[in-house]
Amino acid sequence: MTDTKSGGLRGPGRPRRQRPGRPFGWLWGAYGTSALGTWLAFGAFPLIAVRVLHAGPAEVAALACAGAAVGAAAAVPLGPWVEFRRKRPVLIATDLVRCAALLTVPAGYALGVLTFLQLLLVSVVVAAADITFRTASGAYLKNLLPAGDLLVANARFESTTWTTTIVGPPLGGLVTGLLGPVATVVADAAGYLLSALCLGAMGGHEPPPPPREGGRPRARDLLDGWRHLLADTALRPLFLNAALFNGLVMATSPLLAVLMLGRLGFEPWQYGLAFAAPSLGGLLGARLARPLVTRYGEHRVLTLSGSLRALWSVGLAFVGPGTGGLLLVMGVECGLILCCGVFNPVSAAYRLRRTPSERVARTLSAWSVTTKAATALFTAVWGVLGTLLGPRPAIALAGVFLLATPLLLPRRDPAPEASGPAPAGAGGPSGDGRGRP
Repeated sequence: MTDTKSGGLRGPGRPRRQRPGRPFGWLWGAYGTSALGTWLAFGAFPLIAVRVLHAGPAEVAALACAGAAVGAAAAVPLGPWVEFRRKRPVLIATDLVRCAALLTVPAGYALGVLTFLQLLLVSVVVAAADITFRTASGAYLKNLLPAGDLLVANARFESTTWTTTIVGPPLGGLVTGLLGPVATVVADAAGYLLSALCLGAMGGHEPPPPPREGGRPRARDLLDGWRHLLADTALRPLFLNAALFNGLVMATSPLLAVLMLGRLGFEPWQYGLAFAAPSLGGLLGARLARPLVTRYGEHRVLTLSGSLRALWSVGLAFVGPGTGGLLLVMGVECGLILCCGVFNPVSAAYRLRRTPSERVARTLSAWSVTTKAATALFTAVWGVLGTLLGPRPAIALAGVFLLATPLLLPRRDPAPEASGPAPAGAGGPSGDGRGRP
């Protein structure tokens, strides 16, 4: 018998050993190969923009913000479209689209025709395909596994995220130094191709998608995901918390780069180390998520880890030069990432269980579109604040606002999820990076 309070896991005592099975293994492999490629290419587009196209700060900021914002807008109608289609073909198609789009960059570079506009268009296509993939993968996972295995699966995805975060950027820097600025973009494209091959090898029968009411697309389908999130008394605060937290955390990343690499004089390898090494905390957090839920209950772990992750970022405003400053950044990031490593898989499993199977794709699409758009908006606003106030005060201001985000977490253990358990044996990663959706 399952225990809803503890997230569908057995109560106190030794939990049963969970084996999601071979199809999940292929899905996990697909996620791992694409994640490794993504982290190998971490920072590749800004690097190409600066070193190859001689772009300035405004253009680099536009590449980061506009690509995410326009990609999120383009993904809005794709959520309802995905809902009423089989999910595995959609996953394979989005992998192939991202692979093809990325390969145009090294092709343009080799032919000497690469432009900033091309980089911007590729970033838009990749951002829209990313959201579509997350949408389809979450719906597919809910149909692939019983409800009690969702936390286990999302914890494995989270562990993979942090493992590739540790390995990818340093290895990508080495590859870039040896083979040039577009080499990691090729590696990223190859990761998506391998992901598509893993998904193709899964086999098995996917249940048919839910029938569309009326048989034809409706304008209201575009808003159904947001309606569900805002109507559910448990998901609504979690949704608002995710948009605000992710936006504020990511908005300070460019400012911290300017502060550390510019005014404080850190070397690029020191800057990379400051964020790669603390990712071990995320790996540890992902490993702890299920045991903590089994012992203390899902709601308690969700609210406590969600509250603790808000306490760290304000410390980044006090970073100084030298070894002490580097250790401060690493300590703050390690604490933040450890809490995110616990929170992310618990939140992802919680969200899937509380969403009816026939509405998962639209709900996850609305979630991803909103968090992407919020990140783009906050990044733009904090770019202006950083210019007016300076990087350090702007980072401090974001840290202070983050302290209020726990107020948006669910305050009580809600009623059992409306969707019920997913059918056993019947198909997303938690996907959150440093709080990323």
